[in-house]
Amino acid sequence: MKKLILLSLVFLTVFSCGDEVQFNSPAFQGDRENALWRASAFSASIDANGFLTIIGTNNYEVVKLMVPSAIETPEDDPFIVGDVSAVEAQYIDAFGTIYSTSNRPDESVSIYPELGEIFISDIDLVNKTFTGSYRFLAFDDEGLNSVGFTNGIFYKVPLVSGEIPANPITCADIELSVDAALLAYEATTASTLTFISSDDFTAACNNYIEALISQQNYCGDQNDVIQTQIESLGDCTITCDHATANVEEANIQYSNAVIGNFNEKCAQYEFYLLEQIEICGDEDGSIQAEIDALDCGDDDNDGVPNVFEDFNGNDDFEDDDTDGDGVPNYLDNDDDGDGVLTQYEAVDADGNPLDTDGDGDVDYLDNDDDGDGVLTINEDADPNADGNPDDAVDTDANGIPDYLQPL
Repeated sequence: MKKLILLSLVFLTVFSCGDEVQFNSPAFQGDRENALWRASAFSASIDANGFLTIIGTNNYEVVKLMVPSAIETPEDDPFIVGDVSAVEAQYIDAFGTIYSTSNRPDESVSIYPELGEIFISDIDLVNKTFTGSYRFLAFDDEGLNSVGFTNGIFYKVPLVSGEIPANPITCADIELSVDAALLAYEATTASTLTFISSDDFTAACNNYIEALISQQNYCGDQNDVIQTQIESLGDCTITCDHATANVEEANIQYSNAVIGNFNEKCAQYEFYLLEQIEICGDEDGSIQAEIDALDCGDDDNDGVPNVFEDFNGNDDFEDDDTDGDGVPNYLDNDDDGDGVLTQYEAVDADGNPLDTDGDGDVDYLDNDDDGDGVLTINEDADPNADGNPDDAVDTDANGIPDYLQPL
């Protein structure tokens, strides 16, 4: 092995893409450290993902050229090896030591990786062969030793495995998918959203990272611009600012909740408080204290949350007993004792409290719902006594049961 300084001098010599070099039969060769290296056998293969590998061997040594797309490349835009793992060149010596452009030089040798090129000048779709050129400097896994190839040529190398894709994926294709993934990612934090969904954000962020990785593989990333963007996305968790904004909005909705949507808004507020702890932490315990103070329950399952059954507002549910039956309202499924269960009287279809007679007492707390002087329990509101007024008597058959129709 020559010292790196000598290899670099060789590697920096003018590289030609096979100018004036012609072959009458398939070939694979190159200048390995200024000495001709020629393969006695060579072939190409394409895997299920469309990745192309071109291999040349002289029975003792092997050169592998690997690119992510089986496409012809412009002279000014070849595949750059030594940049990303999907574009790689390898030299395997007679002892089985692998020198790869994916290996980086040890800092004692160089802090800058040397980049090479793979140029595919012609793909013969009829005969399924590949022609082009290459150059590279590859390091062993310790990064202390290297092998360089210049003036590499492969001519009419036959495809022996796989098929040439009719529409191979290109860098341009990947860049379009990156743009789409970025738009989807940005949409998860749009200012028009009421809440920022952590799940949606994480999914879109991970999808964006996958698209960026594909961009690295297909397009390269010589200046680490793409890698910097990937690293900036972190672990794809929403920020503390996002979590706090969610809590603030959830608190507003919770504070304005009514009987019909209270359980939903209370649970929502609790969810975002827990998420805030997970993302932001809770050093002073104030967030947990807020959670502990929440009561999202409905102990009697009557459709009226517990917090709406503290009528005197003293935070003591035990002393609120509208019908005086000894069972406090929060445990009483018929709060006014009129024979119609609270769940059927509490809210209308819009979730608003019902007050049929307009006397200021909502139906589930009013034992004379229509204000006609006859108690609801005496107007056959529930003949089969199951608490459901669907069978209520409607004497005049006008569609309004007697217990909701004044005399």
